Amino acid sequence: MSSLTPLEKAAQRSRHLLPLVAIALIGGLSGCESAPDDASLPSASSPTTEAGTVPAQPDGGDAGAVPPLPDSGDIDAGTYLVTSYTEPFEITVPDGWLSDGGDVLAKDDPDHPDEGAVVVGWWPATFVPTDSCAWQGALAEVDPSAEAFVDAMTAQTSTASTQPVEVVVGDYSGFEFDHSIEGDVDITACDRDKFCIHSEFSNECTRWYSTQEERETYRVIDLNGQRALTWVTQFHESINPELTREARAVFDSIVFTSDN
Repeated sequence: MSSLTPLEKAAQRSRHLLPLVAIALIGGLSGCESAPDDASLPSASSPTTEAGTVPAQPDGGDAGAVPPLPDSGDIDAGTYLVTSYTEPFEITVPDGWLSDGGDVLAKDDPDHPDEGAVVVGWWPATFVPTDSCAWQGALAEVDPSAEAFVDAMTAQTSTASTQPVEVVVGDYSGFEFDHSIEGDVDITACDRDKFCIHSEFSNECTRWYSTQEERETYRVIDLNGQRALTWVTQFHESINPELTREARAVFDSIVFTSDN
């Protein structure tokens, strides 16, 4: 896969994500009590995300025959193998998606080609700020378990999470929840004008929101005591609902497999 160092990969993600979020967005969530409209990501509280009821995934066939996900550029429709975690996973992508760094997939809304729309990501997170707004100097390390990350994220202030539900992703189980900015927290009052959600480093943020309108669905998988993190992001609600559903389908196509 990529030969980039962790710092280089973090900088690469920042170059890709920042143009997506530094736009004027319309609408948004005020917290976990808000009901999403048709343009919103399906909620983690949906019955389809309960344990053992995640929709059936496409058959990727022999894992050895599945090509690796390209590190960058436009990618062809198909199923790809990702080895970012201790166990590999397969992900199925339709036409029109872009890979960046080997751990981000993104697609623009064809009706608004110069604006970011949706992202599916999966890089590691070792630190979670106790307050996403006042985050500098407050990035707390969390242990490798799935439960520890879920607890840290749902306890985070200035953000709101839905109640985590159990999910099954291929051969492994985990938790799913939605995450968004709580109420009318003023981003201009936050450290460096951004909401830090989680990070790979203790002194810098590697996943943040640049507006109050972003929302995400997280899936946190237990790989025999080691955590794997995947998420799908929607940057604004004025995008084509079909693209939102497509992004969720890409997210739902992720399947972790075990050789055991």
